[in-house]
Amino acid sequence: MATFIAVLVTAALFYRLGMERLEGKPRTFWDGLEWASETLSTTGYGHDSKWSHPLMILLVLLVQFLGVFMIYLIFPVYLIPFLEERFETRLPKDCKGMRDHVIVFRSGAAVHSLMEELRLAGVATVVVEEDPATARIAKEDGLRVVLGHLDGGVMDRIELAHARALILNDSDHRNAALAITARQLGYKGPILALIETPLHRQPTMLAGATAAYTPRHVLGAALAARASRKVSPAVGGVQKLGRKLHVCETIIPRDSPLAGKTLREARVGEETGITVIGQWVGGKLVAPPSPDMRVEPGGILIVAGSFDHTEKFTDRYGAAQRKGPFLIAGFGEVGRKVAELLIDAGEEVRVLCQEPSDGVHFVGTVLDAALLEKAGARDAQAVILALHEDAATLFATVILKDLAPNVPIIARVNGPENVDRIHAAGAEFALSISQVTGQILARKLLGKHSVSLDQTLKVSMVTSADLTGKHPSDLKIRTRTGCSVVAVERDKELIVHLPADFRFADGDRIHVCGSEASLRVFAAEFRTKG
Repeated sequence: MATFIAVLVTAALFYRLGMERLEGKPRTFWDGLEWASETLSTTGYGHDSKWSHPLMILLVLLVQFLGVFMIYLIFPVYLIPFLEERFETRLPKDCKGMRDHVIVFRSGAAVHSLMEELRLAGVATVVVEEDPATARIAKEDGLRVVLGHLDGGVMDRIELAHARALILNDSDHRNAALAITARQLGYKGPILALIETPLHRQPTMLAGATAAYTPRHVLGAALAARASRKVSPAVGGVQKLGRKLHVCETIIPRDSPLAGKTLREARVGEETGITVIGQWVGGKLVAPPSPDMRVEPGGILIVAGSFDHTEKFTDRYGAAQRKGPFLIAGFGEVGRKVAELLIDAGEEVRVLCQEPSDGVHFVGTVLDAALLEKAGARDAQAVILALHEDAATLFATVILKDLAPNVPIIARVNGPENVDRIHAAGAEFALSISQVTGQILARKLLGKHSVSLDQTLKVSMVTSADLTGKHPSDLKIRTRTGCSVVAVERDKELIVHLPADFRFADGDRIHVCGSEASLRVFAAEFRTKG
């Protein structure tokens, strides 16, 4: 700025001197300043626009080119970085006054669902970021952000003593450093770390973490369980809730006795003792179901009941277990875990990966249809896509459905927003690391006992004294809250179908299905304990 002012004043003085000595037309200093401004800014001339003396013309040309140089070269070099730096300093450097908040070090896909769970539960969240660009993106996404480095004393500016919990989502060694620093500052609350390498779990806990989780391995285990009945739990896609209730997703083949029938016609509850709580059709979840909902061939029914009943339902109405090997595409942490679990269960496994390594049978891209053919995709029990990029997973799903339309596809997803897209492309099951981590940490932080069926539908286990002595129909639960009672656990008994003489009793654990919003309404209406 000083240089610009100096050039402006100097040009004005030279112009005034030139007009007086060379052109014989005296000008005031303010006339010269006006000319210099018009010339340097390239906006054009008003009073003076013609000169006759060669030296005067050279002066005008020199100042004109100097103006262009300053505007197009010097300003971007100095002014724009200066403004960017000023803008960056507006990112919050502290969160004074926060209480009972959850601090998350580094945002990302792994904690996306957790932060949504916390938001819906009314728990304040503070995200600590070291990179200004990343912090700005998180702020634009509506997150409360603090910009700072561990070495810069950010721990002293985030109301650590009043935090409900710390979530560490950085690299393993950084997580350990963060845990040590927090404990040195006297923080005694829970510290939950998300780590990449299982061997680092114990050292991270020794550094001060209350618990350390490996989300990629949990995701790999979930994918393996959905692929093979030999991997515990035995029913593919089953998730346990409470002591008795299991939630299960079952593909309905075209030759199934249920295909094409309505739920009223099928009478699956009376036949198998389960409750249908939703259906995936073309990547879309239809829930809650009505008695007139048609069971679509190729659709995926979501049912709830005891383990024996869900297994009975799958055996009777689900697709027969295919024979042949499992084809795993991708051999990172998730792919290795899937392969390890399937091999331990006695399954035949073939691995396709772009990089050669021990355990890889076919080297190349999963987007190569000829290579998929060579790897035996047509004859596989299922293809498990454990790729790093969701775009590649989506494209591979399309290619596989064209090559082997009857082979189930089980997909690992990174971004939770892509789950529905990959379902729509033809994948029978799609799980995101965010969903897996969100359920683990939400249960730890909020005491939630729930199973997410997709981004909007959940089954939760609650208790409520307000329900005691009443039947669900008397309470008009669906009308008042939008939720449905799926089952009731009473002592060692699981009650799925509630007869007319049924009444809620003290101590009943009630499994309720609905959206996050409707579950909150249910909790408010009946004062539940999660």
